[in-house]
Amino acid sequence: MISKSALRPGDGVRYLFRGVMVGDGHRPAGTALRDAQDEAGVPPGIWRGRGLEAVGLTAGDVVSERQAELLLGEGRHPDADRIERERLQAGDDPAKARRASVLGRPIEHNRSPKTEKAKERVPWLGMDLVFRPPPTAHTAWALMGDEERRVLELCQDIAVDKTLEWLGESVAQIRSGSGGKHRTPVRDGLIVAVFRHYESRAEESKPLLHDHAVVSIRARRPDTKGTWGNLSADTLLSHIVAADTLYLLFFMEEVSARLGWAWEPREVTPGRRPVMEIAGIDQRLIGWQSTRRQQIEEALFVLTAEYVEEHGHAPGEKAAYGLACRAADRTRPPKRKQPRPLSELRESWRESAIAAFGADVINRLAQRARAAAAAVWARVRPVVDVALAAVDVVAVVYVMRGAFKRHHLLAEARRYLSYVLRGRPHQPGLDETIVQAVVDDYTRPVGRGLMMTADLHALYPRDTGDQAVLRPLTRNRTLPLYARARLAADALKARMHAARRAERLGSRARPHTVAVPGTSRSGLLPLRPDREAARAQEQQQGTEAAALEQTRSTIEAVAQMAARLQDTVRERAAARAAARAARQRPAPPAPAPSHTPPPGVQPTPGRTPTGGLA
Repeated sequence: MISKSALRPGDGVRYLFRGVMVGDGHRPAGTALRDAQDEAGVPPGIWRGRGLEAVGLTAGDVVSERQAELLLGEGRHPDADRIERERLQAGDDPAKARRASVLGRPIEHNRSPKTEKAKERVPWLGMDLVFRPPPTAHTAWALMGDEERRVLELCQDIAVDKTLEWLGESVAQIRSGSGGKHRTPVRDGLIVAVFRHYESRAEESKPLLHDHAVVSIRARRPDTKGTWGNLSADTLLSHIVAADTLYLLFFMEEVSARLGWAWEPREVTPGRRPVMEIAGIDQRLIGWQSTRRQQIEEALFVLTAEYVEEHGHAPGEKAAYGLACRAADRTRPPKRKQPRPLSELRESWRESAIAAFGADVINRLAQRARAAAAAVWARVRPVVDVALAAVDVVAVVYVMRGAFKRHHLLAEARRYLSYVLRGRPHQPGLDETIVQAVVDDYTRPVGRGLMMTADLHALYPRDTGDQAVLRPLTRNRTLPLYARARLAADALKARMHAARRAERLGSRARPHTVAVPGTSRSGLLPLRPDREAARAQEQQQGTEAAALEQTRSTIEAVAQMAARLQDTVRERAAARAAARAARQRPAPPAPAPSHTPPPGVQPTPGRTPTGGLA
């Protein structure tokens, strides 16, 4: 998952240099950054992002302490010392020389008394995004061999890079205009410093492979001059969940491709969203390494009970996320004073796990993961039906949110792909294809802006009596919200399966062909028709369907008549052959009729009582 926090002047910068850059340990005053990292056993930070070229950096370069101070702590060029020195030598005054090294507006500008509400606003310097793999990945990384550990770290690197690339190309926007009201895409990309950590903040050290990606707020505008400005923080924040699901999807695919493992959903809390875990990893090991998670869950249970007592219903998706953040803050322990290197940590973790569960369970983790993967691939077909995926996505998002935006659909589409594919690679752009199918076929606008909701008339185009299926689910407070969403999605998918089955049985030309709808139903229904046009089109479709049914019945009647005529021809030919054979031998005396028709009953016209032809 991905968690976020703002990097601001003062405490935020001190937390970055004293904690994040040295593995959440304790950095004594006066200790050099590289020495503190070596003592903590964590690797140095790495620069990433396509925006590095604009400031003279290269992806993969080590993050020096001075570069981080200038760019992430002051919003200046990472080589500001050289720039300032050259401007001073050219004759500029110190203030002008310093201003030349600032990317965009200086931080002091936001504190100017001339701006409105200047005292209430604290400027952003960056955003700290924390990328955490699923718990079973931590377990495999901590307790398996060095080969699996290195592969899992590589999968983490690739997944983080791809997610940051998507954020920079498809999400990141820069503010411009009066008050920063206008939003435009960035010119180059993001500038990110990534720091890798190995353990959690629990009092007792537990494995937790995660990366802190500190995104600089500075970026270039897409103008000819390449001026610098600040990223739109609200745009990034609104797409964090979509980025989270994309990161998990990439991580699952890399692990399955490189290690041959499969994934399966695990229900942590009944009625809540399941989480994807590596198949075959003993679930008891999750509890062993997640003492911090247990503390958060206990605090979250208390906060959820207080929310239900105050509001009278269970928290929604947004409220539940806020309660989880509060639970994490309440249970946050102090930092450890003496960090240890990774080799020592892995040895202690393995000894602890063997003492708790036995050497046989720990030594056979990789073998059981491969066996479980073979069982998963044998029973799960990694096939994505775009039409079924669109129905599932719109039902879940509608029940859980009511009104939603495109990024909500995108996050749910990526969750759907992770559930269906179980780690198999997906076609690039498939998530966007599913979202576009939902927007085109099953949504309608709500109010102003980009908000939309589910179009029930599109989900039930002909059977108006079933249009209220989803509404009772949204009002049923006895079930958790996600459980109601799954009921709605399963009901809609069952209806689509029934329609396809009826279509398949009604097709006599190709009885074994199942017609899978394409991405868009624009040929059947307009995108957003008014009620009169929709009603007229439904009547026209009903008339056409009746005409097709009548034509099919006529064709079947003609086929039956042709079959009867063929039987009559064959019967007459057999009778003629029998008559020719009878004429070639002496005819026996005609017997008395064995059957006399009852009074009032005439023989069948055209046939004799003996069955011959008249």
